[in-house]
Amino acid sequence: MASYQNPPLVTTSEPESTQTTSTPISLLTLFSPKRVLQKLKTNLLFRSKWAELNGAMGDLGTYIPIMLALTLAKDLNLGTTLIFTGIYNILTGALYGVPMPVQPMKSIAAEALSDTNFAVPEIMAAGILTGGIMFVLGVTGLMQLVYRLIPLSVVRGIQLAQGLSFALTAVKYVRKMQNLPKSKTLSDNRHWFGLDGLVLAIVCICFIVIVNGSGEKNHGYGDSENSDTTSNYDLGSHVNNEGSRKSSSSSSRMRKIIFSLPSALLVFVLGVVLAFIRRPKVVSEINFGPSPIELVKFSKHAWKEGFIKGTIPQLPLTILNSVVAVCKLSSDLFPERKFSVTSLSVSVGLMNLLGSWFGAMPCCHGAGGLAGQYKFGGRSGGCVAVLGAAKLILGLVLGTSLAHILNQFPVAILGVLLLFAGIELAMCSRDMNTKEDSFVMLICTTVSMVGSSAALGFLVGMVVFVLLKLRIWTKDKPFSTIWMHKSSQQN
Repeated sequence: MASYQNPPLVTTSEPESTQTTSTPISLLTLFSPKRVLQKLKTNLLFRSKWAELNGAMGDLGTYIPIMLALTLAKDLNLGTTLIFTGIYNILTGALYGVPMPVQPMKSIAAEALSDTNFAVPEIMAAGILTGGIMFVLGVTGLMQLVYRLIPLSVVRGIQLAQGLSFALTAVKYVRKMQNLPKSKTLSDNRHWFGLDGLVLAIVCICFIVIVNGSGEKNHGYGDSENSDTTSNYDLGSHVNNEGSRKSSSSSSRMRKIIFSLPSALLVFVLGVVLAFIRRPKVVSEINFGPSPIELVKFSKHAWKEGFIKGTIPQLPLTILNSVVAVCKLSSDLFPERKFSVTSLSVSVGLMNLLGSWFGAMPCCHGAGGLAGQYKFGGRSGGCVAVLGAAKLILGLVLGTSLAHILNQFPVAILGVLLLFAGIELAMCSRDMNTKEDSFVMLICTTVSMVGSSAALGFLVGMVVFVLLKLRIWTKDKPFSTIWMHKSSQQN
């Protein structure tokens, strides 16, 4: 574009073709394969090999239970869902350069599991309609307007409610026996011992806490290591004891190794091993090869039921938790990157406008999944790209038969992964420093959790926020003064 500022190019004697060819050249340079490859390399490059692989496990606490329940209860095509969600993971990782999650739409899934007449056509119709609305909100710029109007305290209230909801669900997974195919919590308490017992869950929780701590930066192997080394060196110099320095150095190396372990990955691998131990015959139930991908047949009744029972309750949750909250959380966790609610809204829309026609579970992004992957070390798009590649391979190699293995996966371990994802999301609300912001946030959270509706919590939170602002505005101004001021402006 700089050629337009060159005097010879703008004279009347210069051929018109010279002027018109400068723009295509600059655009070709901007979108050249070299620049695109460099962008992809930057977005997909691992910040730390084991930490990124560990972070990929942070979203499985919500993904596996919902996918397994819908596969076994509603005959959802798990192979197709794995293939499409794997592709989504790879593309979002390459596009955003952060561990942007791909999660099932929870409100649609909950309706499908509670209503026997809400079958696969209704599920997919709800996903297509929700995706279409999200796409329109994105391309028209209306989502950007929504994002600007929603105060941070209300967003934090939604995040806190979602995080606590995940954590409470995780505790149920650990304490009570579960029937995942029917998405029901049984009344029987989980046994202390066994391959899916309380002791197993407690050991996994303690292991993750020791390795990851409270989620501080660098997961304990950054600045803390340097400070430990420095303090050990000073102590050794003070006592002038070579043996003490070697012992301290060995202890520091041991801490570094422990703090660098991929805790979530190891816990997940343990769950897979235990799944085969619990039922060795599951190997004979595996059928190699992808599941057939077919177009879903829709009726008018499916479109109607999908919109009323699926799209309407799902839409507020998608707007708030999958777009607004994700955009805010992404900016908080990765301040060096720019995120747009327009891009996220279009991304959610395209995922469902493409995959739902073929029977892939309606999906969206989610603040909980992002928080979970960040908690366990995910820092780049390569984190979710690896997860997507694994889903794609499993979908092509095992297809729907993978459900037989997942059905034996210890539910207590899923609860452990979900617990830390929920806590990490809830901790995002700790930046509410004023009493006013905390008041709005907590009211929004309370209503969301008690009413089991993020939309209701959002509505009440917005009303309380507006009332507080009006109270502050009128605090030092009598109503008569305000009315006279408005009257004088009109005259």
